[in-house]
Amino acid sequence: MPRPLPNDSADNEERLKKTISNMEAANEAAKTAEGSELASIKEKNQHRKEAIAGLEEEIHQENKSKINGYI
Repeated sequence: MPRPLPNDSADNEERLKKTISNMEAANEAAKTAEGSELASIKEKNQHRKEAIAGLEEEIHQENKSKINGYI
């Protein structure tokens, strides 16, 4: 099993923007999707929502740490 890559927080804001963009594009595609394709889009967007929440929290914590002088 491959090892997970270390978390590089330098690109979190870019990853957040890209994830939001992908979710918006998927929402547009969902308007015409049916059946298993629609279910797949909904499932992926649920994962994206979770990723967005995690990235937003991580960015918030990093900004808080910068303010407090930890980073």
